[in-house]
Amino acid sequence: MKLYDTGVYLQNGRDIIPASQANLPVSQEEAAKNTIAYSILEAHNTSGNMEKLQIKFDKLTSHDITFVGIIQTARASGLEKFPVPYVLTNCHNSLCAVGGTINEDDHMFGLTCAKKYGGVYVPPHQAVIHQFAREMLAACGKMILGSDSHTRYGALGTMAMGEGGPELVKQLLCQTYDINMPGVVAVYLKGTPRPGVGPQDVALAIIGKVFANGYVKNKVMEFVGPGVANLSADFRIGIDVMTTETTCLSSIWQTDEKIEEFYEIHGRAEDYKELKPGAVAYYDGCVEIDLDEIKPMIAMPFHPSNTYTIDELNANLDDILADVEKKAQVSLDGKVPFSLRNKVIDGRLYVDQGIIAGCAGGGFENICAAADILKGCSIGADAFTLSVYPASTPIYMELAKNGVLADLLGTGAVVKTAFCGPCFGAGDTPANNAFSIRHTTRNFPNREGSKIQNGQISSVALMDARSIAATAANKGFLTSAENYTGSYTNQKYFFDKTIYENRVFDSKGVADPEAEIQFGPNIKDWPEMAPLAENLVLKVVSEIHDPVTTTDELIPSGETSSYRSNPLGLAEFTLSRKDPAYVGRAKEVQKAQQAIQNGECPIDALPELKEVMETVNKDFPEAGKGNLGVGSTIFAVKPGDGSAREQAASCQKVLGGWANIANEYATKRYRSNLINWGMLPFLIQEGELPFTNGDYLFFPGIRKAVEEKAGTITGYTVKGGSLIPFTVTLGELTDDEREIILKGCLINYNRR
Repeated sequence: MKLYDTGVYLQNGRDIIPASQANLPVSQEEAAKNTIAYSILEAHNTSGNMEKLQIKFDKLTSHDITFVGIIQTARASGLEKFPVPYVLTNCHNSLCAVGGTINEDDHMFGLTCAKKYGGVYVPPHQAVIHQFAREMLAACGKMILGSDSHTRYGALGTMAMGEGGPELVKQLLCQTYDINMPGVVAVYLKGTPRPGVGPQDVALAIIGKVFANGYVKNKVMEFVGPGVANLSADFRIGIDVMTTETTCLSSIWQTDEKIEEFYEIHGRAEDYKELKPGAVAYYDGCVEIDLDEIKPMIAMPFHPSNTYTIDELNANLDDILADVEKKAQVSLDGKVPFSLRNKVIDGRLYVDQGIIAGCAGGGFENICAAADILKGCSIGADAFTLSVYPASTPIYMELAKNGVLADLLGTGAVVKTAFCGPCFGAGDTPANNAFSIRHTTRNFPNREGSKIQNGQISSVALMDARSIAATAANKGFLTSAENYTGSYTNQKYFFDKTIYENRVFDSKGVADPEAEIQFGPNIKDWPEMAPLAENLVLKVVSEIHDPVTTTDELIPSGETSSYRSNPLGLAEFTLSRKDPAYVGRAKEVQKAQQAIQNGECPIDALPELKEVMETVNKDFPEAGKGNLGVGSTIFAVKPGDGSAREQAASCQKVLGGWANIANEYATKRYRSNLINWGMLPFLIQEGELPFTNGDYLFFPGIRKAVEEKAGTITGYTVKGGSLIPFTVTLGELTDDEREIILKGCLINYNRR
């Protein structure tokens, strides 16, 4: 795999020409307009300026741990009807009986909102969000926005993006998705995957190459080249969904007769059209991949970029496992003992659990290939277990019809319904100290469901379904699918749309204003949020120095997801696995802001503020009554990798958070979530911090700085009776984003 260190031209879809060597009869600016990405973005841009995009999407999609908050926010802002097709799937909170009726209450909220506002409701167990979108929503040249980070349908010719809920709210209110024109990076494929190599292997190889260096961060990955034709639609989909883990903004692929066949199989031939770059297209970078060279891969705990070939791992078990254990102590803050070397038995690595599931692993071809490898085998009667989750009921139905389901059950595997649980800690949580291999999307700390605050730890490595099956056939000893010497049946897929016709509620875009929304007792409105004050006092209530902080650490997934319809209830779990004292500290500081909003003295509510304000007033005597806001902030080196969940920001906000301070934000979507919840996305230069956890910071004139687009902002650490200055920046903000911050949140902005 090769990363080009300059831009490249692609000529006739086949020839890569580095920009430094190009002598072509077209300018770079004109050639950049010949990418597939440019043509789709241009067709959806409403600003008239291709440098400053204002995008309107064709369709929206959400699942049951995001759609309640999104619709509640939109309702508070005057929603009357869904202006575009909006699909509400129920693939997350559908198996765990947490909190009594609250999961099903959310589902009924979704169904009644689909009726009232004119949406589509997919009942639990019918399909995971992204499989339904592939089967029923995607269309060549279109754009889809989803409130899940793995909203990626580029293999089907659809440019899709995963963002926090507020960006969907904007679309529901007929506003736009505002971004600068992103860079476009060519992913040039050549060759053909060798037997035993699956889409997850290719995806992990890419992630391992580009994540740490940020090569495609916030850019569009455009898959081109002769190797694309050598991949089935399912194979492309399996690579595409994992592009999220590179931190790219979106993805798009050239399309051909295999994608045309996909649409024909799903009864939507009219949604296909050929997409390919122009005769000469310019890209801001290029990832050149020889598919012949990709081997079965494994991403070790605790990140999808921690990649090795399975052969390399098996040949160097002690060294690699020792390195994983060492890195884990950073991720886990040394809170629990963690070992993998004790899994080595007679020189082989023993695995406790295998999972093939969800939007990444639960596709038809992945499961059929796994069944071929397992045919006639048993997974054994020891600790090792294998669970398979087909990504939709139509896939499950076809597996039943063609005999694959029976073959899998005969091995000792368990085949379950369409559910995202194993991917976010709400299903198949391993035993303490167990090691799980999964064809799912992520392997962050505790994302499999263990609770570090309770002294638990288990871990996940990501692999392709084929090597998981080879490991299962070997009764839990880690095995590459290249060791399988049998044949693959390459079963043909038949899609039965009557399953959805019988069970999915589709309003066909017709709203029923008389329909009554069904609210469960856990579904709560957003609390009142104040506008940004003239001056701001912030207490640092958490300081995180991990290289990357994931959204799973900011607000854990798993059973806590069931509380996401209750902003204050969910907020109690904020940073609970990373910094359990955070919530208490934040709530203590919040008392001061609540006092201000009630017309009371904040010092009476938070006595430690007295000394802080005495120090501040020495140099800023005007700061105080009528012009002061008080809240909390966290510092993290690089927060926001992973999920699009807006709650990573909103939970901080409802606990009184006014800002994050970071050296860098891991993703555009997390920074957008902060902004949409009225939080200041401060950036501070790398190096020794001018403050520590527990310090108070003062930002005089912060409102004016936001209004006047100040390039740098001076803050002060209040310490020892003195004000110690330091500088931060806010990065680029649109005028609307500044107004949202000034108003206090997107809800307030839309009440103007």
